[in-house]
Amino acid sequence: MTKIITYNVNGIRSAMSKGLLDWIKAANPDVLCFQELKADPSQIDVTLFEQMGYHHYWYPAQKKGYSGVGILTKQKPTHVEYGCGMDKYDFEGRVIRADYGDVSVMSVYHPSGSSGEDRQAFKIQWLSDFQKYINTLKKERTKLIICGDYNICHQPIDIHNPKSNANSSGFLPEEREWIDSFLKSGFVDSFRHFNKEPHNYSWWSFRAGSRGKNLGWRIDYNLVSSNLESKMKHALLLPEAKHSDHCPVVLDIDL
Repeated sequence: MTKIITYNVNGIRSAMSKGLLDWIKAANPDVLCFQELKADPSQIDVTLFEQMGYHHYWYPAQKKGYSGVGILTKQKPTHVEYGCGMDKYDFEGRVIRADYGDVSVMSVYHPSGSSGEDRQAFKIQWLSDFQKYINTLKKERTKLIICGDYNICHQPIDIHNPKSNANSSGFLPEEREWIDSFLKSGFVDSFRHFNKEPHNYSWWSFRAGSRGKNLGWRIDYNLVSSNLESKMKHALLLPEAKHSDHCPVVLDIDL
């Protein structure tokens, strides 16, 4: 069994100061996909991950203290691909992929559009470009597990107040339609495959004690190629892990 976890750490140095390493030891993932590193590997003591038996691969943003993705993995990949080959996204460190034979695991940090119209337009363009990128990639890498912070809630069940957030970035009709079409292009939402219950979220605002009241959004996913659906065994969220405003999302899959 392979345990894959995606985790937007909202600053890996901050998360490490809050006990991230002890948590990794206890959770013991085979592959851990990070988003929002907000750091360069030179600013992290990477030997701490090596001591736990992990190979580590980092793709930080060019801008300091911003974005960035990484992968920790116990098994050495046959290949690691940095970026998606589109400069405006690679500048922001949004995609890294580890290949293991014919299976690939990606850590992806989709843009947020919540800071204003310019970034929302950037996000919508990214969604279109990312779909095209994956369509092309699937021709050579047919078994994909795309982990990460998608910055979109798919359905009303995925957000604590769908009515009042109907015009919020992250729950806009065109964003939700994109997730729909992306799944229909050949992917399974692994968490929803196993869990149909409401009130399951992966991100909470720092405002007004949202996390304590569980007023959250489910925006972090492990999306799995349909051809691997029968291999999925279990999926869950870990809201008790509190190193970030997000929580880890777990997929157990028989690879």
